[in-house]
Amino acid sequence: MANQKKVEAVKGLLEKIKKANAIVLVDYKGIKVSEDTEVRKNFREAEVEYIVAKNRLFKIALQEAGVEDSFDDVLEGTTAFAFSYGDVVAPAKIAYEFGKGKDIFNIKAGYIEGKRVELAEIEALAKLPSREGLLGQVAGSLMSIITKVAYAVNAVKESKEGQEEQAE
Repeated sequence: MANQKKVEAVKGLLEKIKKANAIVLVDYKGIKVSEDTEVRKNFREAEVEYIVAKNRLFKIALQEAGVEDSFDDVLEGTTAFAFSYGDVVAPAKIAYEFGKGKDIFNIKAGYIEGKRVELAEIEALAKLPSREGLLGQVAGSLMSIITKVAYAVNAVKESKEGQEEQAE
């Protein structure tokens, strides 16, 4: 019976790994129940699936998924997994922000779009502005360019009007 439970757990993990755009592995040792509830809420709101699973079962699921990168060095101790099926940055951002300045909830590694990602890369992703923020920056840049063009066109128009008045 226990073996069947493990087989089912590996199957579930395998499906999640195959479906996910991004997976962030975190060490949750020392996290309080209230903190766990808060981080789960944050993940849920961002449509990120957050689970705790046995390292050994996750290793087996990775092998069955055909993942060539090794995670043996990080699959030790307490490990939780944040799976994102849409936004690649969301699990990194939430995990980073939650663990920032604390001695808990440390990011171990990640698996993004088919390759292993180290802590430094995950932190860089986490520090990126949100999609809306990036779109806002692009819109602001475009508006700045349009404003400069409008001023230039207006200056040319005023210059021509000034020349016409002098000609009279």
